[in-house]
Amino acid sequence: MSSLILASASPRRRELLAQLGVPFSVVVADVTEHEEATTDPRVMVAHNAALKADWVAARHPDAIVLGADTTVCLDRHALNKPRDAADARAMLRRLSGRTHTVFTGLALRRARDGLTIDDSATSDVTFKVLDEATIERYLSLVHTLDKAGGYGIQDHPDLIVARYEGSLSNIIGLPLETTKQILTRSGLLP
Repeated sequence: MSSLILASASPRRRELLAQLGVPFSVVVADVTEHEEATTDPRVMVAHNAALKADWVAARHPDAIVLGADTTVCLDRHALNKPRDAADARAMLRRLSGRTHTVFTGLALRRARDGLTIDDSATSDVTFKVLDEATIERYLSLVHTLDKAGGYGIQDHPDLIVARYEGSLSNIIGLPLETTKQILTRSGLLP
């Protein structure tokens, strides 16, 4: 039976994947992700997930490798991880009072036999109208620089989120329902 490797540095992905009860290890792919804001976000996350999975699978050919990438999309532009606090503040202002889409691309690879499964998930999040005091409070409570869109729905959602549709785990960074399906298709889960 193949072992599972998560090709991600994200602590949130590790926590989510652990909920499926499948033993796994983590190997962070040494790749440069494509993060051009004008690229179709669905194409970007699929590309980055495959890039990470392919890199790790090439070095661990017997393992099943799971790569994932998530971004936030507003007005057909990706809001990736903010560069700094000012960028995070600007992202929260743009998201204020609006609905945006969260895209996650998933790539499952096993180099030994060429196993390749690609999938994706989409969720929508509607933000409350945020005043400057709320934005500053949120930024004081949440480390936003490692999160697409400059926020984490699991961190003080009462301050910023009005509602969401779709998979909550997708918004956090790993759609568990879709992940479970592709792990089952790969034979790793019964």
